[in-house]
Amino acid sequence: MPAFIDVARGATFLLICAVLAVAGVSDLRTRQIPNWTVLALMGLFCISFFVGISVPLLSALGAALIVFICSFSLFAFGIVGAGDSKLASAVALFAGVYRLPEFILYMGLAGGILVLCMMAAEPRALVLLQLRGRGALDRGVPYGVAIAVAGAMLLLRTVTQSPFLS
Repeated sequence: MPAFIDVARGATFLLICAVLAVAGVSDLRTRQIPNWTVLALMGLFCISFFVGISVPLLSALGAALIVFICSFSLFAFGIVGAGDSKLASAVALFAGVYRLPEFILYMGLAGGILVLCMMAAEPRALVLLQLRGRGALDRGVPYGVAIAVAGAMLLLRTVTQSPFLS
């Protein structure tokens, strides 16, 4: 029976990473994050809860609520998109309250690297600083990529620190 749980845990981890990759690539290409990816992450959180790679339920819901309130406020001011807000809230389920600072740190680092790469790829990107993140063709920074990378990093650390791997 433990071998089945290990297979289920690994498959769940791979599915979560695949959904995060789809969300990130979609945001990079179209600047939209499909709603089904957010719903899939919430469903995969439920599965991960049963296979043992999840945080306590109240902690997960608290983290998601904190991230949703903060990111929705940023959305209301036009700083982030609605898809970014939903994706970050769904990924926060996997972090829980205690690992939420780690998730936010990963997200900030990945976002900073993403912006630096965008600036290096587009010499006119210094205009980004003056236009509040809006550059050529009025397209913003695809922050869903940073959220997806941060989620994968957080999940990888969660799985590698699992007592089941010993």
